[in-house]
Amino acid sequence: MSYSILKRILIGKPLKTSQLGEQKLNKLKALAILSSDALSSVAYGTEQILIVLATISLVAFWYSIPIAIGVLVLLTALILSYRQIIHAYPHGGGAYIVSRSNLGENPGLIAGGSLLVDYILTVAVSVSAGTDAITSAFPQLHEHNVMIASLLVVFITLLNLRGVTESASFLAYPVYLFVLALVLLIGAGIWQILSGQVPADLHTPIGTVVPGISLFLLLKAFSSGCSALTGVEAISNAVPNFKEPAAKNAANTLVMMGIILAILFSGITFLAYWLGISPKAEETVVSQIAAEVFGRNILYYFIQGTTALILVLAANTGFSAFPLLAVNLASDKYIPRMFLIRGDRLGYSNGIVTLGIASILLIVAFKGETEQLIPLYAVGVFIPFTLSQTGMIVKWLREKPAGWMYRLTINLIGALITLTVLIIFFTTKFSQVWSVLIFLPVIVYMFHRIKNHYEAVGEQLRIKPGEERLQMEGNVVIVPVAGITKVVENSLNYAQLIGDTVIAVYVAFDRESEKRMEEKWKEWKPDIRLVTLHSQYRSLMRPLSRFIDLAEEKAAETNHTLTVLIPQFITKKRWQDILHNQSSLLLRVYLLYQKNVIVTTVPYRFKK
Repeated sequence: MSYSILKRILIGKPLKTSQLGEQKLNKLKALAILSSDALSSVAYGTEQILIVLATISLVAFWYSIPIAIGVLVLLTALILSYRQIIHAYPHGGGAYIVSRSNLGENPGLIAGGSLLVDYILTVAVSVSAGTDAITSAFPQLHEHNVMIASLLVVFITLLNLRGVTESASFLAYPVYLFVLALVLLIGAGIWQILSGQVPADLHTPIGTVVPGISLFLLLKAFSSGCSALTGVEAISNAVPNFKEPAAKNAANTLVMMGIILAILFSGITFLAYWLGISPKAEETVVSQIAAEVFGRNILYYFIQGTTALILVLAANTGFSAFPLLAVNLASDKYIPRMFLIRGDRLGYSNGIVTLGIASILLIVAFKGETEQLIPLYAVGVFIPFTLSQTGMIVKWLREKPAGWMYRLTINLIGALITLTVLIIFFTTKFSQVWSVLIFLPVIVYMFHRIKNHYEAVGEQLRIKPGEERLQMEGNVVIVPVAGITKVVENSLNYAQLIGDTVIAVYVAFDRESEKRMEEKWKEWKPDIRLVTLHSQYRSLMRPLSRFIDLAEEKAAETNHTLTVLIPQFITKKRWQDILHNQSSLLLRVYLLYQKNVIVTTVPYRFKK
């Protein structure tokens, strides 16, 4: 099966550029494809809070309620703030564009770099968490976690390469099934509590004194709970993916996501508290709640199945937002220009493939146990959160549009809360997030190096008016030859067409072959000059290089161009290449990077 047929089967037939408008998302599909990360965090956000509180005692679990309220306050501030960002910057880019436009180049690059890394972590963490949910149901698969997670990343990568609308159509079902499953769970749980079916002594009353509790520990639990807010910014990065009016649709989708996230997170946290659920290594909090409410019946497995699906498919938020953020960075010349190219299905396929490969490498490196990456993952979001809020504050103070005081207040509150959470992360989880202080400066440095390269290239390629250009007076062609063959004859004929002077160069490894070649040449091509070079160490490159250096100097003195024309035969079957030494390819690569000459290849194709 040829590569093109396999590609057509996996990705689908190419789409015309004129079909780009058909690849835009409506609100329901966008909610599914861009909210999966935020909604999936409900599956572990409450658990992260309880894990910290459990280090004191089970009595401390009542603190999960005020901590959850704090998380909801922050969620409200972020939703209101990102609505403003969407309307102010409707072309997408989110925190990167806001920070770069209002705070300067380096803050923008810090925000952009943080988000790029964060989307890679999103995929790795989400897929690993989903794999854990699958292997919890089927323990015999646990030893294959890494392979299962890697295959799931490949599947999601291929799904996204098929196009935005196709992946959104597929992903909408599991996302909405997950929301339905948790609404059923929360509704049934609250009904059982209200109807007296749940004993009232399973939990510690709110306000109970907890010996050993400290502000430091409560702040650590709060910062852990804030992991439920990862993915909130994705919609602001992907505004161009929405149908018109894009900004309005994106803003409304953001509010819908915020409301659903608030309901699910509040419900799960409340049920975990009321039912006295404790975090266990072998079973998730959601699984324990479902078992308490429904028992181990079909509804329990429905909830576990949809939870596993949403955790895996949460990775799709990264696949939706990463390529668009990469487009913004590539447009500003901070990352390679290849990220600007649309693939066969009109998606930014280079960004999608890069994200897939980076995520698999991360999963393999951490052997599928990416829980320790969750704090790093959360910090990677809160840095852009803080920078984008601060950037909007600067924007309102500078522009002062109608109603700017209200907008300023929202962003100020958001900036203060996100900065506080960021400080809490660094003070309470420094051992887990210190690497941010190393890799972010490295990423920003790389961005600058790439930008400097592109600017230097642009400067060298630019045609300047009035600039004097040297007029060349002829072309000297050097043809390295390995013997007297049809390949060489073909190359010499072409060299005579393009060159004013043609010189054949033969490298001999002994005096006898050198003499024999000179005698044969006089009979065969007496009209073309042959230069023989003796190489006592059997090297082709060294004598050829020295000769080309001399020819280059001479050509420069006489205003001639110098072309090295390399004969090359092409075998009929690819596997046959390994039967021949590839000295022509090596010579071509060497000359392209080492010498200031024109290098060209004349192919001679074998028919059998």
